[in-house]
Amino acid sequence: MKVFGVDIGGSGIKGAPVDLERGEPAEPRHKVLTPRPATPGAVADSVREVVAHFGWTGPVGATFPGVITGGVTRTAANVDKDWIGTDAAQLLTGRLGADCPVTLLNDADAAGLAEMRYGAGRGRLGTVIVLTLGTGIGSAVFTGGRLVPNTELGHLELNGHDAETRAATHAKDTEGLSWSRWARRLTKYLTHVEMLFSPELFVLGGGVSRKADKFLPLLEGIRAEIVPARLRNDAGIVGAAMAAHAARAAAPPAADGSREPAPAPAPPPHRDAGSPDGPPVASPVGWPDAAR
Repeated sequence: MKVFGVDIGGSGIKGAPVDLERGEPAEPRHKVLTPRPATPGAVADSVREVVAHFGWTGPVGATFPGVITGGVTRTAANVDKDWIGTDAAQLLTGRLGADCPVTLLNDADAAGLAEMRYGAGRGRLGTVIVLTLGTGIGSAVFTGGRLVPNTELGHLELNGHDAETRAATHAKDTEGLSWSRWARRLTKYLTHVEMLFSPELFVLGGGVSRKADKFLPLLEGIRAEIVPARLRNDAGIVGAAMAAHAARAAAPPAADGSREPAPAPAPPPHRDAGSPDGPPVASPVGWPDAAR
């Protein structure tokens, strides 16, 4: 079972067909740089380039670094402000064509869903917080296996700053911080989030998760368990594909017996049966047992 996933980030746009039985890209992902400025039209063209690279036809799941409600982008912290209020799902579908209906969701929510289904959060029913460290800090909060969408915890105020401007990987790179200095900033941020939510587990994702051995041992004083994401930088692509599959499965059959894509994420999340040894994970769009 393959569905296409695209992960739109502040620095890069990457995608690939995803094997939903294995929870991993079925082919090596293709990546292009996020255009500057990252306007809706320019980003849509880049998404089309990524999808066209594979000659893909069929449902496409896409992530976006901001709040998404009903396919509409409500915030745009690390891309052009013209995204705010844009029906991005409709825009992307129009750019890709009717044969590639797009389901859109928050990038960190997508990564979190993938980690809870296939990765480091599998089997955990307490409060789990998945954080994606990159251009900014994305967050996905789960409790009892259920997602609280669009939490955007990277924008918590910390010492008078937007937290992600101090503790994201981008801050480490642009300021030339050593691993130890960056780890101190990350520790302050995690301490603040832990005080607010008391999670039992932090899952740290994004590209920097490949170098977890460089900074995880330097994080001190956090009561919660801290682990690197298992799907690493592929989590957003996998979660996007999961959402696209779910939207199609939830859509009513068309007159010809096929299933038209759902126009937007379904309202309240519901419990997925999960696998025998995994948690019941809820998605903003939900998905059937066939997604396992």
